[in-house]
Amino acid sequence: MRVLLISLGAGVGAPLRYLIDKNMRKARINLIPLETLLINVLGSFVLGITVHRDANIGFLFGTGFAGAFTTWSAFALETHDLFKSRKHGVAWGYLILTLVLGVAAAAAGDAI
Repeated sequence: MRVLLISLGAGVGAPLRYLIDKNMRKARINLIPLETLLINVLGSFVLGITVHRDANIGFLFGTGFAGAFTTWSAFALETHDLFKSRKHGVAWGYLILTLVLGVAAAAAGDAI
C-alpha cells in the first residue's frame, strides 16, 4: 500500500513541477531561478502539512508528492552555476532565500 501511495503522489508531483518550471522559465526576467525557488518552497509547505499526520497521508503527499515535486538537484546546479559565473552575491542570496523560505514554509505547514 505504501508503494502505491508514494507512486500516486509522485505521479502528480513530478509532472506538476515540470509544468511550473516550463511555464515560468519562458517568462524569466530575474537573476535567480524563481521557478525552482517557488517549487521548493511550496513542496516544503506540503511536507510541513503532512509530516505529523496519518502515515498514509505522509506517504501520499510527503514522500510521494513533495518528494517528486521538489528539486534539490536543480537548486544545487543553479546555485553552482551562479557561483561559477561569478554572480556571488546573487548565488548567496538565492541559497539563503531558498533555505530560509523553505524552512519557514515547512514550519508554517506544520503549524496548520
